[in-house]
Amino acid sequence: MKETILQFGTGKFLRAFVDSFVDTMNKQGLYDGRVVIVSPTDSKAVETINAQKGVYHLILRGVENGAAVSRTTEIRSVSRAVNPYRDFDAFLSLAANPDLRFAVSNTTEAGIRYDESCRFGDRPAASFPGKLTQFLYERFRRGLGGLVILACELIEDNGKALQACVLRYAAQWGLGDDFLLWLKRENRFCGTLVDRIVTGFPQAEAEDIFASLGCRDQLLDTAEPYHLWVIEGDFENEFPLRKAGCNVVWTDDAAPYKKMKVRVLNGSHTSLVFPSLLCGVEAVGDSLGDALLNDYLHTCLFSYILPTLGETDETRAFAAAVLERFRNPYIRHLWQSISLNSVSKWTVRVLPTVRDYLAANGTVPKPLVFSLACLIKYYKENEPADDAAAVAFIKEHDVSAILANADLWGTDLSHMTALAAESLQQMEQHGIREAIRWSMS
Repeated sequence: MKETILQFGTGKFLRAFVDSFVDTMNKQGLYDGRVVIVSPTDSKAVETINAQKGVYHLILRGVENGAAVSRTTEIRSVSRAVNPYRDFDAFLSLAANPDLRFAVSNTTEAGIRYDESCRFGDRPAASFPGKLTQFLYERFRRGLGGLVILACELIEDNGKALQACVLRYAAQWGLGDDFLLWLKRENRFCGTLVDRIVTGFPQAEAEDIFASLGCRDQLLDTAEPYHLWVIEGDFENEFPLRKAGCNVVWTDDAAPYKKMKVRVLNGSHTSLVFPSLLCGVEAVGDSLGDALLNDYLHTCLFSYILPTLGETDETRAFAAAVLERFRNPYIRHLWQSISLNSVSKWTVRVLPTVRDYLAANGTVPKPLVFSLACLIKYYKENEPADDAAAVAFIKEHDVSAILANADLWGTDLSHMTALAAESLQQMEQHGIREAIRWSMS
């Protein structure tokens, strides 16, 4: 089988996401290609991948249609891995492959960055965009066509950001106008949105799983069944992901899908985190098993978040999937982890819903402002992991000053002061659980 996909990233996410999808297409006879992995860092994972000839098992565990499921698949879509730090010539030789058509990447949020210290003669360039530029120039030099590049990093406009870095390196390194023109004409840098919780190697269960598999798999990976891949572009005729049954959206604009994810999935987390912690509930699944917190989540989601998005079959289906994902018995997602940097998270994930609801209805949404009051109470009484200056300000000031501080929230929230103050008073006088009931009244 030909190597048709170049993958920058050896980690658990791409192996449970893209590589799994390619395996599905191959097994259905819809595609005939394999993935060759390039390590963006000097990673020992390359040795493990090659020792197992790219073969590993993926276990998808979670809730589907209300029932717990667990499915194990042997993934055979990866051909091999190359470490450019140990064999730069082997890395460049991949560019000579005329069958290569796609490139995917997941090099963490910090991966797509411009490092001006990189030089064309570095073996390899330190940054991921630098390595990609070296690779694409070698392909150009050999007279071959460009690639469809699918950036999966969790940053804004990931495809455009990667393209901008590559073009900047091409200009800085003086690689010529013809190469710049080739980059723009022959290559498609696609922005994408990815969504799947990947829990990786199941350390505590590994020996039992090895016994059931009948082999030791050091690349064993675990993830939830749910997945979503939104891709700006349409290459379904070459890369038939949807036909294979993958939850993939080809679109001209991923922004509406990102908005849906941020407000529904992330917004629900951020609305529920501090009411849960103040109730002494430690994990997401435990909150859904708590009748009061479950009611509060449903109120926030279905009475406020979805209506401001514009309720459609798509948003309702996504919301239903989010609730199933929150109930996943195989993932104990701790609220303490979710609570990190919650001032900025509330601003990005919840405040836009508050604004839209206010614009449409003339009032602020009581349960969502209550979630902000819970944040303030928690920050005053605990030592949250957040910007030190933000935490200190919240601890040292009253609610009026806190909400008026545009440096915290990006804007003056004084119009919420009365409701937030009343929320705090309800908690002090009646306790957190009665206050949650009040917030929904």
